[in-house]
This record gives sequence, C-alpha cells and structure tokens, in this order.
Amino acid sequence: MTVKKKIDISIDGRNFTVVGSENEKYVRTIASYVDKKIRELTSKNDRLCQTSSATLAALNIADELYRTKGQLEELEKQSKEPMEKYDNIVSELEKSKATINNLEAECARYRDDLLKSKIDAENSMKEIKKYNQALELKEKELVDSQKMIKSLQDKIFDNQIELIETKKELGEVLRRLDVENNLFSKEDV
Repeated sequence: MTVKKKIDISIDGRNFTVVGSENEKYVRTIASYVDKKIRELTSKNDRLCQTSSATLAALNIADELYRTKGQLEELEKQSKEPMEKYDNIVSELEKSKATINNLEAECARYRDDLLKSKIDAENSMKEIKKYNQALELKEKELVDSQKMIKSLQDKIFDNQIELIETKKELGEVLRRLDVENNLFSKEDV
C-alpha cells in the first residue's frame, strides 16, 4: 500500500495542497513548470485574467504533451524495427555460432585425419625404404648368383672341352695301345 503525502505548492501566486504518492521533488518541479508557463503568458499579455492564463497555459502544456507523445510514438516505431532486426540478428548470430562450432569440430576431425594420414604415410615410406633395401640386397645377391652361375657354366664348358680333349687323347692312347696290341698279337701268331 502506497503512503499518500500532502505537499504544499504555489502556482501563479495561489497556494495549493496536493495529495499523492509521488516524490515531493517531482511534484514541486511540475508545479514550478506550470507556474513558469503561466508567468510566460501573463508577461506577454498582461490583460489576461488568472483563469484565461491558466487555461492557455494548460492548452500550451497539453500541446507540448501531445507533440512529445507523437515524437515518442515515432521514436518507438523507429526503435521497434531495429529491435525486431536485433532479434533476427541475434538469432542469426546464434545459428552462425552453431555453424562455426560445427565447422571447428569438422576441422579438428580433418586435422586429426590428416595427422593420422601423415603418420601412416611416414610408416609406409619407412616400409618402402626397408623393402627397397631388401630388394637391393636381393638384386645384389641375384647378380652375384648370376656371376657365380656364369663362372660355373664357364668352368663346366672348360671341363667339357678338357673332357673332350682327354677323351680324344684317351682314344688316341687306346688306338695306339690297340695297334700295339694288335702288333703283338699278330707277332705272336
């Protein structure tokens, strides 16, 4: 429950008691404003009676009130559109933040995949290097084996030639021996 106060004020030289719940300073400021408006009118036209000056002051104050109300309504209209846009912008900002978060998460996954791929590639390169080294070793062994085979084939060829020559010599020796044996056998006869 609001406590009502009695406030004594003076407007156009007349004293009034205002009863209300408003702040005393506020009530005195309004009374001072009304008094000022009446004094402005009477200073411009000293033939106005107190009632006419109060009525004209009330009319001027009502005009100010309506003009101010109109300006306020216009400002409210002008501020309504930006506020509606503000709500849309805030909504878009939230969507953008969500999109950014999703993209950052996706980027992190791609970064992890890339790192894993790099590690896999490095491991593959190590294996390839190891296999290349093994291949080089096997190729060297193959070359050495081919040289050995060639050398052995050359020896076999040389041995076969030697064997053929030895067989010819043996054949010659046997033929001579046979000829000598035939000589002995004919002589024995």
